[in-house]
Amino acid sequence: MAKFTEEQKLKAVQSYLLGKESYHGIAERIGIDHKSVIKWVALFKEHGMEGLKLRGYTIYSNEFKLDVLKYMIETGASLLDIAVKFNIPSPFTVLRWKNQLERVGIGALIQTKKGRLPLKQNNRNLDKKSLPNEVSVEKMQAEIERLRMENAYFKKVECLSSKQGKITKQDKAQVVYELRHEFPVKKLVELAGLPRSTYYFIIKNMNRPDPDMDLKEMIHTIYHEHEGRYGYRRIRDELVNRGQKVNCKKVRRIMNKLGLKSLVRLKKYRSYKGRVGKIAPNILERNFKADKPNEKWVTDITEFKLFGEKLYLSPVLDLFNGEIITYTIGPRPTYSLVSEMLEKAFSRLSEGDQLLMHSDQGWHYQMKQYSQALKERGITQSMSRKGNCYDNSVMENFFGILKSEFLYLKEFESIEHFKLELAKYIEYYNNKRIKAKLKGQSPIQYRTLSQQAA
Repeated sequence: MAKFTEEQKLKAVQSYLLGKESYHGIAERIGIDHKSVIKWVALFKEHGMEGLKLRGYTIYSNEFKLDVLKYMIETGASLLDIAVKFNIPSPFTVLRWKNQLERVGIGALIQTKKGRLPLKQNNRNLDKKSLPNEVSVEKMQAEIERLRMENAYFKKVECLSSKQGKITKQDKAQVVYELRHEFPVKKLVELAGLPRSTYYFIIKNMNRPDPDMDLKEMIHTIYHEHEGRYGYRRIRDELVNRGQKVNCKKVRRIMNKLGLKSLVRLKKYRSYKGRVGKIAPNILERNFKADKPNEKWVTDITEFKLFGEKLYLSPVLDLFNGEIITYTIGPRPTYSLVSEMLEKAFSRLSEGDQLLMHSDQGWHYQMKQYSQALKERGITQSMSRKGNCYDNSVMENFFGILKSEFLYLKEFESIEHFKLELAKYIEYYNNKRIKAKLKGQSPIQYRTLSQQAA
């Protein structure tokens, strides 16, 4: 490759820095590899004209070489970055020093005659008078080895922490075990902050079969069956349903180790306390317990915003088991949304049912048509106090669960896709999603078993 003068290099650098040409454009014009142009620019930025000066064969001191290698191990910088920082003409010089140190030993870095490298065997037999700085060299080599060990250890630890968060003693022992052939175990356990007895105890038990393997698989299966909606308490209840008696704390500990965490975060709803409504009294009075199905129902309307449009959901919930009796959904909150919901819900009633229907003071529930429809069926109407969401908190709680477990966790392709997925979720909510207050059963399971017992 042709040598370039300082002026030629400077012109190339200035052409790039002024934005006139790219690296590849300059390289093609002057007939050189574009990586050389990159190096010139970097050298000029770091050292000015000093970095572009032509230099003949340079003798580098032993300490300088070790400083360069120490910096490379400590920072993980590339060969080009190191060559630029220390103003070394070629990155391959740094690579050669690194290979010599790893292959031959510290004696390979000690300058003798050009083109001649001392053998590792000879390094041990060198006269101390020929190495006046031998002690400092050995210290620097030890420092380089320490940095290599720290770099290797913390890379593995960082990889583990990115996957599972907290690093345990078992994780540290595993890293030490993997590096034991490359570095002394004594120094590795000191770096990890582990007593040697603890390390050997963990390693001794490492290959033993995991007594919780089956339990871990069941927890993992339940978590993914419910798409991350279950926390450790509900997973524990589901394990009990499947014949596995286990403590909540153990389930939480295993979930933390497996990196499983509930994706649901409920938000509290706050409102103000208003005056009593005039359409119907608050007969429910927050007594949300029902002794049998079709004794107390609650209803309300919630809004969804999707694809620049609004959708309104009107469900009915049975306070006996929290089951969604039915629902309607539409693009506008018209009264027909509620009237159609009523017609579908009435089909679930049997003769002899004495039902209390509770709602808030929304305008739909103040309509004469609504009140008349309830009277014709012999249903008692109840309404929350104005502006007080706690009077209908069970329905508000369902909306919070619906949005946290369904709306915020899924992606939808269209309005129709949303409606299909909503139907699936309601089916899941009624048939599979267990509740602690239902003795770890789903709403329909609880209702079925209660009717069988009666």
